[in-house]
Amino acid sequence: MANLITAGRLALLFVVVALAYRETAAWRLAAAPLLILTFALDGVDGWVARRRGEVSLFGAAFDIAADRIVENVLWVALADLDLVPVWVAFVFLTRSFLVDSMRAHAAARGETAFGMMRTRLGRFLVAGRLMRVVYATTKAAVFCWILLLEPASELSPGLWIRWGPTLQTVTAALTGAALFLCLARGLPVLAELAFAPEAQA
Repeated sequence: MANLITAGRLALLFVVVALAYRETAAWRLAAAPLLILTFALDGVDGWVARRRGEVSLFGAAFDIAADRIVENVLWVALADLDLVPVWVAFVFLTRSFLVDSMRAHAAARGETAFGMMRTRLGRFLVAGRLMRVVYATTKAAVFCWILLLEPASELSPGLWIRWGPTLQTVTAALTGAALFLCLARGLPVLAELAFAPEAQA
């Protein structure tokens, strides 16, 4: 059941992206609530897996892969729609591929994605529940904010004329926060694995 929820989350993602590309502003606006549901289901699949005793290595890997797909597809779509600079998507994609490659290397040695962290700071930034929640919430806020904001100029031109620059400043601040957390949580993975005894051999 948990894996079906994860698969459903991926299907819902592509509905969101399809809506974001529609010409009618009302359709584009509908993408945001569906995206919120997509993120909510991310917590549901893990809860269901634990509740039903369905926790497995495949399920954990599938959930992480789904998280990456959701994140990367959204950054690419937003960059393609000219809602974020393309270099922002490049940063997230690069971090994603590097970190997941390093984690795959560690997994080959029998280590888990978060269990590989050795230092206290690394465990706090990467494996700690607080930072994982903060990072996930920040990304969700960026995506939902942008998808809610994008149709605003068409649906409420007067509001946009008055508040547009302020709203765009909020967008930049949220995007910057997501970038900062992306790097702050990715660099420790690379650093710890690069300087691990196995890497020196």
